[in-house]
Amino acid sequence: MKTYLSDDRPQPESQIGAALESLAHTIHERRDAGEKSYTYRLLMGDLDKLLKKLVEEAHETTLAAKDIAALDAVAAAKPDAVDEKLRSAEVDHLRYEAGDVVYHLMVLLERCGISLDEFAAEMNSRMTEDEISLRQGVVLLKPEHINRGHHEE
Repeated sequence: MKTYLSDDRPQPESQIGAALESLAHTIHERRDAGEKSYTYRLLMGDLDKLLKKLVEEAHETTLAAKDIAALDAVAAAKPDAVDEKLRSAEVDHLRYEAGDVVYHLMVLLERCGISLDEFAAEMNSRMTEDEISLRQGVVLLKPEHINRGHHEE
């Protein structure tokens, strides 16, 4: 396992909610940080620069995933050909790039006025009723705010 807690408290089931909430708060606070802040420049500057960065980070994430798949294909054909440390480093790289995607996406959501709770409600709206019934306190979008975009499935 590559995670740890900084103290002896029991680990909650997942850290992702708290991590995203903290990141969303930090991004929101950067609205007042001034030009020295990279996040401020993304929030207040040219939208196309933010969008380009998001696409760039998504592309780097896909390349990192392809690197892992290539190593796995080699390992499947010849099990001793791939050093586990190399694969571990590639997984670390994928995690790093995924973090960049999430950060830039959250900056975009903040810039467009979409709160983390509203985004969570969007994600929850994609669950089945059975999946929703297994969780408590699931935030959902009001039906009048559900818009699946410009395409039909």
